[in-house]
Amino acid sequence: MKIQTFLILLICISHSAFPQKYTISGYVEDAASGEKLFMANIYDLNSMAGTASNVYGFYSLTLPAGKIKLTYSYIGYTTITKEFDLSKNLTLNISLEPAIQLKEVTVDADKIEAIVKRSQMSAIEIPLQKIKTLPVLLGETDIIKTVQLLPGVQSGNEGSSGLYVRGGGPDQNLILLDGVPVYNVNHLFGFFSVFNADAVNSVTLIKGGFPARYGGRLSSVLDIRMKEGNMKEIKGEGSVGIVASRLTIEGPILKDKASFIISGRRTYIDILAQPFIKYFSAKQQGYDKFMAGYFFYDLNSKLNYKFSDRNRLYLSAYLGNDKAYMRMQDSNDDYFNKTNFNLRWGNITSAFRWNYILNNKLFSNTTITYSRYRFSTGGYFTNVDKIQNTTEEMSYDYISGIYDWGGKADFDYMPAPNHYIRFGINNIYHTFKPGINVFKQSGAGSGIDTTFGNKNIYANEYSVYAEDDMKLFGRLNLNAGLHYSGFLVENEFYHSLQPRLSGSYILTEKWSVKAAYSHMSQYIHLLTNTSIGLPTDLWLPVTDTIKPMKSVQYALGSAYSVSDQIVVTLEGFYKSMENLIEYKEGASFFSSKDNWEQNVEMGRGWSYGVELLIEKKFGKISGWLGYTLSWSQRQFENISFGQVFPYKYDSRHDISIAVTYKITDNIDAGAVWVYSTGTAVTLAMEKYLSSISYRDEFIYNYYDNNFIEYFEKRNSYRMPSYHRLDLSVNFHKKLKWGERILCVGVYNAYNRKNPFFLRFEPRDDETVLVQYSLFPIIPSISYNFKF
Repeated sequence: MKIQTFLILLICISHSAFPQKYTISGYVEDAASGEKLFMANIYDLNSMAGTASNVYGFYSLTLPAGKIKLTYSYIGYTTITKEFDLSKNLTLNISLEPAIQLKEVTVDADKIEAIVKRSQMSAIEIPLQKIKTLPVLLGETDIIKTVQLLPGVQSGNEGSSGLYVRGGGPDQNLILLDGVPVYNVNHLFGFFSVFNADAVNSVTLIKGGFPARYGGRLSSVLDIRMKEGNMKEIKGEGSVGIVASRLTIEGPILKDKASFIISGRRTYIDILAQPFIKYFSAKQQGYDKFMAGYFFYDLNSKLNYKFSDRNRLYLSAYLGNDKAYMRMQDSNDDYFNKTNFNLRWGNITSAFRWNYILNNKLFSNTTITYSRYRFSTGGYFTNVDKIQNTTEEMSYDYISGIYDWGGKADFDYMPAPNHYIRFGINNIYHTFKPGINVFKQSGAGSGIDTTFGNKNIYANEYSVYAEDDMKLFGRLNLNAGLHYSGFLVENEFYHSLQPRLSGSYILTEKWSVKAAYSHMSQYIHLLTNTSIGLPTDLWLPVTDTIKPMKSVQYALGSAYSVSDQIVVTLEGFYKSMENLIEYKEGASFFSSKDNWEQNVEMGRGWSYGVELLIEKKFGKISGWLGYTLSWSQRQFENISFGQVFPYKYDSRHDISIAVTYKITDNIDAGAVWVYSTGTAVTLAMEKYLSSISYRDEFIYNYYDNNFIEYFEKRNSYRMPSYHRLDLSVNFHKKLKWGERILCVGVYNAYNRKNPFFLRFEPRDDETVLVQYSLFPIIPSISYNFKF
């Protein structure tokens, strides 16, 4: 009896010492469209506890019973407050109204969001409105071009869509579209990216301090999420520009139950230029028929269906292709000749996603994915001899690519305000096509039909992860996790355990210091040919001789909120990389060796530097200033005599200034100025007359059948520095049916002749180094509309 009394007394004391807690959960969405809001802030002003919505708009917050004063805020939306007595678990789905005056809400939202307090460092969320407002090449809104303006990111060549993050290569970026990897992000030989901003909901770049849920690449994560489709009413927007047009339509299938979005884009340079091409080719070349051109197109689509507050299904897809072509036909009384040439490349991605709330603290997302990147080139030739009555035909095709099927399950568990736990599992089945050549010839009494090249390679990649975002001791925020991955290919098995840690310590309400450690592994390589501008890069897996790439990155930084609108971040980093690959000297995409492994060398690299970002988030004038001071180097045993040499895109100084200015309610302007140290290139130091040709040694290069060039060291010469000013003005006008926006811009406003490539040429009995530039000053105009 005494024991029973003691137990009852102990239970009563426990209940009084530890008050009952209940969970508030639900979704945060845009009241006008039903679009879920990612990283909306939910904060209890009484207990000072809070959380944020996940990428699907779901939140969960466990609080003690009693008086609650809960605020919901999101940048650009009106903050709302809910006051009530919490006495049971509660589901609250919140709809936030877009703010009429942004100034009214940004101060509160920014204070609650407390960017300086986040454990995550080296991560930047890029507003879609900023992407659409800043000036760009030929007026084509481009997500990748905006990302290139951030500190720590190099753009590569003039006008290209390459991303070189903290000394890494373009293959070291995990670029996700709705959670599906995209292997090639380039249109128009790299001058435009494949992402249509009208179909995109959010863009996040992570350069370091990688959370454990990400893996498979060394240098960065670019996480792009598509819109889900308006649940309330039919909406649309589009643009007609100089080189391309686009159109997006979204709306409900069943109001508040199911919705769709479809967005398309196509260039039409080939159509507009065709009459001129035909005229000049017929006049100068004498062809009976001649047709040549280039175009690309994109198609994004998404469906989503809400079975209940706990059950939702999504189906999203992307299809994009580039095609360059040439058709020639010539004939007379004696012969008939016909030539066709095609060059194609493109992506397909698709995702089937199921969101399910297991309980008010546990959210699950299960996804099945498919991704394909394919490159092909081919030609067809016909020669008819009318006199001899013979016909000869020849064709060739080259096909390469990578095909993925994947499945993953991710879980968000929110047991308490001080812990946000994520865990999950992922599997991808890869099919690599390193390159197949098909050659056919018929006629003249003989025939050839042969296929040669590299065989397909099949691989299985899996990973599991767990991480916890913790708030400790009031001032310390930590994100700690583990990412374990494995890769099975041709009886070889590689695996890696990758610890991740990032954190921030809050010195004052406006100032924090941050640090991060990341260990990353990558099991697929991109074999890049730097000598040609075609999309001939090959995705290839690790093998028994080609090992996985690995990196370790350390970062240390500080974030300071100067005011409610201005944030300053300063970060330093050091990254080491192992098992990088490059073509051997003299080897290339066109090398005749059947086994691609014989064409490459393995080596190491490292990079380090400091990045400064001053960002003004709101107000009539907004934008950022970014500065990067960095070094990036490489070393391969059999390249450049084993000496350390700078990476091609090593740039000592990099400056980006991006500003938008709201002049009136109907007029806004944008300006971008960039500067970077010239890229490193390899140039011959001397040239000799000789009857001998050398092709395997770095110091020699076959040249004009009679000369050999002497190279002292790889990437020992710097191109001239690169800088450019872009300007744009947008004129808005409300109409009965919606809104029209006239965009006028100029690329390279002061006509800087930036270097695209250098070459030696004979001029007046001497050889001189000549610079070739690509883009002069280019004006643009586009007509945008919304309805």
